[in-house]
Amino acid sequence: MSGTLEARVVATFGRHMTVRTADGRLLRARPFGRALAVVCGDRVQCRSDPHHDELHVTALLPRRSALYRANLRGGSEPVVANLDALLVVLAPLPAPDLYVVDRYLAAAASAHIGATLVVNKEELGIDAALGAELAAYAAAGYGAVRCSAASGANLDALLAAIPAGAAAALVGQSGVGKSSLVARLLPGEQVAIGELVRAEEGRHTTTASRLFELPGERALIDSPGVRDFAPAIDRLDARSLGFPEVERLAPGCRFQDCRHMREPGCAVRAAVDAGTFHPRRYESYRRLRVLFEKLSAARGPAGRH
Repeated sequence: MSGTLEARVVATFGRHMTVRTADGRLLRARPFGRALAVVCGDRVQCRSDPHHDELHVTALLPRRSALYRANLRGGSEPVVANLDALLVVLAPLPAPDLYVVDRYLAAAASAHIGATLVVNKEELGIDAALGAELAAYAAAGYGAVRCSAASGANLDALLAAIPAGAAAALVGQSGVGKSSLVARLLPGEQVAIGELVRAEEGRHTTTASRLFELPGERALIDSPGVRDFAPAIDRLDARSLGFPEVERLAPGCRFQDCRHMREPGCAVRAAVDAGTFHPRRYESYRRLRVLFEKLSAARGPAGRH
């Protein structure tokens, strides 16, 4: 290897990564210096290292989109890049943390990335409580695909949720079966698959984000399972925090800067009282609002909204 080349990051593990060149070669690489924050899906410029069998990533090419999370200091960190769709996976087991689901959806909204819910393990059955939550998501405007990695049911609908030529990422809690879905879609690929160690709790089964190529020139990134997630606050719309229900209702509030918490004449709270805004989704908004203000304070005056 010699000279410089452009490549796509197809796997990341800490500071190490695998890139795919334009001619299809898979090569080891690492960022040159600590200032570069490179994630799966990024397109990068590289140069060869004459002393090691790897590339140095020297520049990050412009991103068309990225999913960002907040760190403990209120700053933003990229998670995956150059996405057209976000597939938020949940399942009857482990019990879904819908507040985490909501935060992924908010992060997608802030990045103008279309989001779809993927309900895996449908063979376990969807109880009335989860069914009501899915109905609330549908009312908010989110589509959902019910499928099963175990049986292979409805995977054609999952594939159809990724437009031809687009890139999507699977995100969600540990144990919901993201890697199992990838293994079903691409049975010839080697995908790390774990299983639940306890009925009520999953464990991390994917140690790195990895990009797979699907039919129709699609790309699918499998990301590590999480226990918690917070969208980057500096990218959220300060009024709606990425909740489409709040965005639709907010123009009816008495005050233009309404936080939709305790203010009089709040159209959002009125909709909750009237039963037209799902109360758990509103509680999720409230929790994110509290976190938003806490992390804004942690960033200091320059970062406050």
